[in-house]
Amino acid sequence: MLVRLRLDGRRPRFWHAALIDSLARRPDCRIEVDAPPGSDDWPHHADRLFRIEALFHGLPRNGPAAPLDDTATAAWPRPTGQTPDLVVDLCGDVVEAGETRVWRLAYNGQPGEVALLTSLLAGRVPLASLTEDGCTICEARLGTEVRGVVQTMFEDGLARTVTMIAAAFDGGATAISTMPQEPAARTHLTTADLGRRALRIAARNTLQRLYRLGYRSPHWRTGWRRLDGPDLLALGEHPESGWRELPDDGRRFYADPFPIVHEGRCWLFVEDFPHATAKGVISVVAFDEAGPVGIPVPVLETPHHLSYPFVFERDGAVWMVPESCAAGTIDLYRATDFPSGWIKHATLVSGVAASDPTLFEHEGRWWILATVRGVPTTAPLGHGSYSDALHLWSAPDFRGPWIPHKANPVLIDIASARPAGRVVVRDGRIIRPVQDCSRGYGAALRLMRIDRLDDGGFAQSFLSRIEAGPLWPGSRIHTLNTAGGFEFIDGSARVPRFPALGLLPRLT
Repeated sequence: MLVRLRLDGRRPRFWHAALIDSLARRPDCRIEVDAPPGSDDWPHHADRLFRIEALFHGLPRNGPAAPLDDTATAAWPRPTGQTPDLVVDLCGDVVEAGETRVWRLAYNGQPGEVALLTSLLAGRVPLASLTEDGCTICEARLGTEVRGVVQTMFEDGLARTVTMIAAAFDGGATAISTMPQEPAARTHLTTADLGRRALRIAARNTLQRLYRLGYRSPHWRTGWRRLDGPDLLALGEHPESGWRELPDDGRRFYADPFPIVHEGRCWLFVEDFPHATAKGVISVVAFDEAGPVGIPVPVLETPHHLSYPFVFERDGAVWMVPESCAAGTIDLYRATDFPSGWIKHATLVSGVAASDPTLFEHEGRWWILATVRGVPTTAPLGHGSYSDALHLWSAPDFRGPWIPHKANPVLIDIASARPAGRVVVRDGRIIRPVQDCSRGYGAALRLMRIDRLDDGGFAQSFLSRIEAGPLWPGSRIHTLNTAGGFEFIDGSARVPRFPALGLLPRLT
């Protein structure tokens, strides 16, 4: 299949090179690039804003939005005069293409990367889409872990756009129906706007530095309660009784709670993050009728950061798949002397930066659900959100062999892709807790119903959304699990480095 990419030759960028490289690797595609000078509608002062942000935040210069020189673009295959089978219109200027199919890229309904930038400047969550003859082929609600820095959000969006377009060739990145689309607004960046944004950047940067001097950040905490009635899956909101906190000493935090009942007793595994080392380990604490017995004790540590201790019992043993995103693997561990004595049994998946891998057995087959960062190319990989691209793997047994889904990523949605705990089957419904990071990492939980999970595809629908609030103080919540008559969540906390000063309350 001959595929022609149509892009604005005025501003060839690294993300264009990444897309070309990704598609050129496909054995079923021949790529040619049509890059005439487009209209110069780039917002005035946008590049100056990027330079200001780069100065204050130390941003790299070779990200997806970085310009390409003539040497790089000269190697691109140009049109030969042969009629392409498909035109991928990245700038919105293809009017007629005869009988040739045309995929049109848009952000919140408007063509071109300018629409992405203006959506971000307006404070909106961008929705990228590819359409053909008015029908949606794929969509991506784009995410970032660095809200408030326009250049980083813009580059994360461009990197994930590459992922979305590449996935479209395999039927991935299916349409999203869980949030209304926000229309793009044409935002002009005037000299006055630039000045105001520069002042806000400087002020925010100063406040962040002062905050880190006085407070440990980030700092999460784990909440728990006895189940004397409906759980969050049934309630769809926080219980009126509220939550009790798993105490910490302020020099570490506990997050990602995963309980398991073993030989009649409830054990809670958590990410244990000492601020001094800035590297997570897996710890465990027992629970009795009154709550935690003692404090969490480390049971698994590796040279890289560990979190999200997905623990389960099978075939007479207890197993764990912790997040090992920093190592680029998904690994399986077995307990030799529960709750400690963990040894690595196998690497299930390698070569991926996979966040929060969650195992689930469905209709006689095992599945891993996880979000994956990066783009499928040798171009710069250090961009794109950790939380918006859902990948699936399946296997006949939890020990493998694991096969990636042919449509990966099956979903790109910052509001409902990243796992947030075990998948639960209840009353015939398959319920998946997910992280809603559309307004910041771990800002809320969503409960989604899985409507399809097979080799042909994936689909889910929205049930409810749970935010932090008066019944769970703080501003974030991003894990939900239940076992042994207890329910667990986690969320954010504000912890002074010098508690004696009493600068602010501990929880916010």
